[in-house]
Amino acid sequence: MLENQKKNVCLVAKKAQKENLCIHMSGNFSILDKETNYIVVTPSGVDRETLSYDDMIVMDTNGTIIENKSNLKPSSETLVHMEIYKQRKDINAIAHTHSSYATTMAILNKKIPAIVYECGVLKLTKGYVPIAPYGRPGTIELAQSVIDVCKEADVFLLEKHGAVTVGKDMDDAYLKAVYLEEIAKLYHLSLTISDGSDINPFTQEELDAWKYPSKFK
Repeated sequence: MLENQKKNVCLVAKKAQKENLCIHMSGNFSILDKETNYIVVTPSGVDRETLSYDDMIVMDTNGTIIENKSNLKPSSETLVHMEIYKQRKDINAIAHTHSSYATTMAILNKKIPAIVYECGVLKLTKGYVPIAPYGRPGTIELAQSVIDVCKEADVFLLEKHGAVTVGKDMDDAYLKAVYLEEIAKLYHLSLTISDGSDINPFTQEELDAWKYPSKFK
């Protein structure tokens, strides 16, 4: 069932560990299949080195398990994924990472401003990466904490926890996670060099004003 989606989620989960966006068993990934309205999500507590696409778990949007070949538990953050899919009908994939620089900003509860034009692909609406208020991992409270911020941008931080990105497909969500980590790193370096002084970021209006050069259309 949904074999292509399971392979896609598994491959990205492995890639995230290899590229240090997630360490060992942290983070989680999912795809929503719009035809069946089923969610394919990574399991809990499995090392990415040994992860197989048969380990992926298929659930409906109410959390009922439809297929579980390896008899594993779904990610403890599945409630977050379910809530985001409920709020964002325009997206089909979610990546939750614990990348170092983005998570550092989440620990500090520090919003990441739009400091480079690459922020434009993150679909910000307020000129910064928003932060969901703290919720204990695996709880309904954490899932409810993302309701507002997931509508503000395609990327956001979870206070004291990590980062979440969404996209039209798994590759899109993952690319945004890579961009977010790079932007968080640049922000960290900028603050370090400037002795903690905030820099002058782009306004949301400037981000929105950019258009692809008409000459090349």
